[in-house]
Amino acid sequence: MPPSHPLHRKQKIGLILGSGSARGWSHIGVIQALEEAGIKPDIICGTSIGALVGAAYAAGEIEVFRKWVLGLSISNVLSFMDIRLNGGVLKGEKLMNFFKSHFMDRNIEELKLPFGSVATSLTTGNEIWMREGSTIDAVRASIALPGLFTPVIYDQDILVDGGLVNPVPVSLARAMGADFLIAVDLNSDLIGRHFYTPPEPTFSFGSNAAEWLRRIQQNFGIPGNLPEETTAQMKNPSLLDVIASSLNIMQAQITRSRMAGEPPHIIIAPQLAHLGLLDFHRAAEAIEEGRRAVEICLPALDKLKKKNRI
Repeated sequence: MPPSHPLHRKQKIGLILGSGSARGWSHIGVIQALEEAGIKPDIICGTSIGALVGAAYAAGEIEVFRKWVLGLSISNVLSFMDIRLNGGVLKGEKLMNFFKSHFMDRNIEELKLPFGSVATSLTTGNEIWMREGSTIDAVRASIALPGLFTPVIYDQDILVDGGLVNPVPVSLARAMGADFLIAVDLNSDLIGRHFYTPPEPTFSFGSNAAEWLRRIQQNFGIPGNLPEETTAQMKNPSLLDVIASSLNIMQAQITRSRMAGEPPHIIIAPQLAHLGLLDFHRAAEAIEEGRRAVEICLPALDKLKKKNRI
């Protein structure tokens, strides 16, 4: 029997998980909803928090990972905070050691699905694609958010968060052989909203985190107290507010520019601008929003499934 014509082959689906700190738990809901709709990615790419969730999925451990994420409390999050001031507020070693012992201590080549992550060279400014070697090292480099996590020394280079250059790495998925590109953009609703907070306390401003944030401010020599709880009105931003909002603006603008030149077939855009930089304990609402964002896209996904034989 002759081989099928290349135009008739089943196209490979690439799932691209973008950067976005605590908003990234919504990627779990996106993955769940896509699979329930019969869409199973062949290639996984991620930047920053997208690299972390993507690695868990590529390793076949997303359900274990989901249960762990849903069990996170503020105290759990604080337990991973190894504070220092040499290159970043947090070393990140406690978090990575946890993953080594519980999840993904294997090489990228050994994962169940092809996986790639993006980091940024601090020495050259180049985009670095990490597609082989230690999964933990690749993820740790990709999540090294400047000002928060310390940089990573890797292969005689200094690497930081990939969101500085490619927050939603469509180009990497295409280079890895993906034909049909589904991108998850966590930055679409951020600009102009970060300093207007809802009445409910978040990790960024909540009293449970006050002592930890106060220590950071004191270490940076910042006078005064933390801002009080506010309703939806303008307030004087904290140090982490300034860092988070500056990075959000940069990544949102870069995402728009890069996706204009490298458009995916589908963009899934969870609306989670109300989550703070370190609101990792609010996984349930992030996951639910990821599912909701997929449901909005289902008509387009169904149409493209039929057209592109995925």
